[in-house]
Amino acid sequence: MSFHDPELHSRGESRFVDDLQIPEGTLHAAVVTSSLSHGILEELSTAKAEAAPGVRAVLTAVDIPGMNQIGTIIMDEPLLASNEVSFIGEPLAVVIADTPALAHQAAELVRPQIRKLQSITDPREAFARGMLIAPPVTFCIGDLDKSWEACDLIVKGRADSGGQEHLYLETQATLAIPMENGSLRLHSGTQGPTYVQRIAARVLGIPMNMVEVDVTRLGGAFGGKEDQATPWAVIAALGAYVTGRPVKLVLDRGEDMRLTGKRHPYSSDYRLGLSSEGRLLVWEVTYYQNGGAASDLSTAILERTLFHTTNAYAIPSVSATGICCRTHLPPNTAFRGFGGPQAMFVLECALRKAADELGMTAEEIQALNLLRTGDIFPYGMEYKGDEVERSWLRLDELHDLKAVRKSNEQFNLSGGIYRRGMAVMPVCFGISFTNTSLNQASALVHVYTDGSIGVSTGAVEMGQGVNAKMAAVAARVFGVDITRVKVETTNTTRTANTSPTAASSAADMNGNAVRIACGNILNRLLQVAGTHFGLGDPNHLELRSESIVRNGAATDLGWEVLVNTAYLERVNLSSHVHYSTPGIHFNRDTNQGVPFAYHVAGAALTEVTLDRLRGTYTVDAVRIVHDCGDSIAPLIDRGQIEGGLLQGIGWMTIEDLKYDTASRALLTDSLATYKVPDIYSTPADVEVEFLECHSENAGVFNSKAVGEPPFMYGIGAYFALLDALGSDDAERRRNEPMTAPMTAERLLGILIREKRKDS
Repeated sequence: MSFHDPELHSRGESRFVDDLQIPEGTLHAAVVTSSLSHGILEELSTAKAEAAPGVRAVLTAVDIPGMNQIGTIIMDEPLLASNEVSFIGEPLAVVIADTPALAHQAAELVRPQIRKLQSITDPREAFARGMLIAPPVTFCIGDLDKSWEACDLIVKGRADSGGQEHLYLETQATLAIPMENGSLRLHSGTQGPTYVQRIAARVLGIPMNMVEVDVTRLGGAFGGKEDQATPWAVIAALGAYVTGRPVKLVLDRGEDMRLTGKRHPYSSDYRLGLSSEGRLLVWEVTYYQNGGAASDLSTAILERTLFHTTNAYAIPSVSATGICCRTHLPPNTAFRGFGGPQAMFVLECALRKAADELGMTAEEIQALNLLRTGDIFPYGMEYKGDEVERSWLRLDELHDLKAVRKSNEQFNLSGGIYRRGMAVMPVCFGISFTNTSLNQASALVHVYTDGSIGVSTGAVEMGQGVNAKMAAVAARVFGVDITRVKVETTNTTRTANTSPTAASSAADMNGNAVRIACGNILNRLLQVAGTHFGLGDPNHLELRSESIVRNGAATDLGWEVLVNTAYLERVNLSSHVHYSTPGIHFNRDTNQGVPFAYHVAGAALTEVTLDRLRGTYTVDAVRIVHDCGDSIAPLIDRGQIEGGLLQGIGWMTIEDLKYDTASRALLTDSLATYKVPDIYSTPADVEVEFLECHSENAGVFNSKAVGEPPFMYGIGAYFALLDALGSDDAERRRNEPMTAPMTAERLLGILIREKRKDS
């Protein structure tokens, strides 16, 4: 019997929140939100809505029994606005009715009176006005003054990268069910079950043990359900708590796009100093992060930006400053890469400008400055691997980067409307939560008397295959077929105080907890087997292919008989294990330490063809060498690499968030107006090779995390397009901001401007 998501998905049997059988008497919630981006809520008239057919309650801030606060890192976000409104889509009231249609119809009858105030959506303007979510933070290493004096070339400029819509398949959803004694069970589509549990308890004014959060799986998340699933879960919980009946809340696609935060847009200023040979000597950068109206996870994301300010390069002197700016947009939030991509984009912009000035190719500067064993990151950690350089060298060995460039140059000299471009994108990404306390997980493993196995962890399955990896770990430790293993839902009553499934760390931490828990049970089973064979020491016994092997030879003692024998002898067939990532620490007073268990490295070659007449293009090929360690699930890891790549290409080329300049309302609020990569955006040729593993790391069975690092390979598409523009874009690189995404419209504008100059 199969318990694993791929099989269930393929048969259409996987259940998500909206598929759950709702209890009799379930009510439905609709949320009344602000239509202004900034103002004072002077009146909120609910009388007409309360009198509407099927309406059971209309809840506002005054109906909250506990604290009207859902902030996680900083307490700056009310669940329901009571005075000031700070963004379009901010929740004001909740209508609870018999059906979704009646709830939404009644929500239209709520009449908020909001006195309009000036709204700010540009992070630089917010900074100038002192609108900060937190004080600026600087990571610094080396002697900057001496380094600037040693430079033969200094380039400076500005780089802007846009936001990005998560566009997960399953929208935000929760089913809240009242239980005995005032407790609640929340079926929530969240990456952070404990976040939902903690904040629901805070808002309702009850202990956390009165709130159970259960997550079967998510239909995608990409960071958008780490913190931003919480308000919708808590709204449903509030409705259930007040009415005493189950309450379901599911956002439709338009609501989800309008009301939730995106990847953080950044605007950055930089200076890069180099020697005449292209050696990077000093890097100075200031990141203006658009945090939106509340902190959400912005400060943690900005810190991750600072951790990755130098990406895969060794730069001896660095000063990187991050400024978290408060604006009147929905609070921006986690997205795959968690601030790392924004940092890497800025440095690649500077490298291209330096290459223009030095008359070198970007690849020559990149290769000269790659991290090598013993180099020091700006946060004081030593790089102990060699995967950055090895992945680059392997990519060059496979595809001959100089030959590709020479071929492109010959093609481009031939004339015509087409031009080819290339870019190489190296990646070095740290694995662990940068908040050290989050680097912990637990697992509960049961072996049942029929030989079947149940595994519970804090990891949330959201399409990334973590459940399959947990099952593979258990099957590997016990030496049994994977079909014996069932991975249970993620539930706060079985795994308490969970860290969110994020930071590419879920498989590592939860997998190691599963490994240790299974090992505990295995050791007990081997003791039973040793007694069975009259051995005092079971060291020469092992479980392999569902039977005991003695001194390398198979025996007739099978898995099921062994398990049943252990039960009859009253041996514990369960184990609960807590795992914390060893050896990591970080001092925020000095911004120095060892925040990561290890780094994931890789390199990607992107090749494009640009139509200089129309401004359109194709991504012809992306060839990747990626460091997965010793992968425990190669097919899953390959899928993550390919998916992350395409999502990164989308961010860099076609995903362009647009807002009305007067009202600040989101204009790209549907799949008709917001473009995402589709089958036609997929590179014609994608090659992925796993880098040979040469070192030990903290991943389970020496595997490495895979979720976020491949996203950054997509950055190469932007710079391959710049390369294809060639001389058409050289002046812009020298004098104007580098702006992403590089949409076809932006490309065409550059080409038209150059043609006008020529004429």
